[in-house]
Amino acid sequence: MGLHRPVLRAGAPALVLAGVSVVAWAAWLGWDQHREVRADGSVSGPYEAWQVAGLAATLLAAVCCTAARGHSAAAVAGTTAGLTLAAYVDWSGEASGLFMVGVVLVMAGSFVASAVATAVVSALTDTLGRDRPLTR
Repeated sequence: MGLHRPVLRAGAPALVLAGVSVVAWAAWLGWDQHREVRADGSVSGPYEAWQVAGLAATLLAAVCCTAARGHSAAAVAGTTAGLTLAAYVDWSGEASGLFMVGVVLVMAGSFVASAVATAVVSALTDTLGRDRPLTR
């Protein structure tokens, strides 16, 4: 018993975007695991602002491309699932167990951000699609 083509076609964009999200997390955030202790004793990190901005820009491009191709639900679901999984795997070694708060925040934030980006792209492609004359 195999997957039917319509099911595979519907799920493939979400799986691809989940994979892109995991790879982007690893590329932008996965290699930096140390915290910096400043001269005043305060601690920051492990990520720098430019790393998070790079991850956001990378995923924004992927979400916009996916949504522009008409896979809005896959754009939201794939990004949310991929980032949630990556955050869980990356942070699960923390001894206090509070990492789950961060994972839930990543899940909620990625869901909202990808949903807003998808809605904007879908609205723009619908508007631009109506303005074009029909060609045969």
